[in-house]
Amino acid sequence: MGVKYNREYKEIVEDFMKAILQIDDCYDAFEMEQKEWLELAPEEQRAYLRTLADDLFYGLGTSRTIAVGSGQIRYNPSKHTIQVTDARDVVRIVNLV
Repeated sequence: MGVKYNREYKEIVEDFMKAILQIDDCYDAFEMEQKEWLELAPEEQRAYLRTLADDLFYGLGTSRTIAVGSGQIRYNPSKHTIQVTDARDVVRIVNLV
């Protein structure tokens, strides 16, 4: 199936990384505790988030919903968006076109 997009991939990933970071326990995806995550330098956190954003982007091509920590990532092909939610609310929508 694949995720369809028309924006620069780099821009999408940047927005996606910011959105993932809004999930309070996004570090769960790396099997880390909060303390471990907070001990990482900002550039190390960015590297982890970049890898996760890439992996999730391609994973959404086969599964429209993927759990990340207490949140969820949902691909909506009809609206060309990726919706990021935390445990309670939508925290960010990433536009793909």
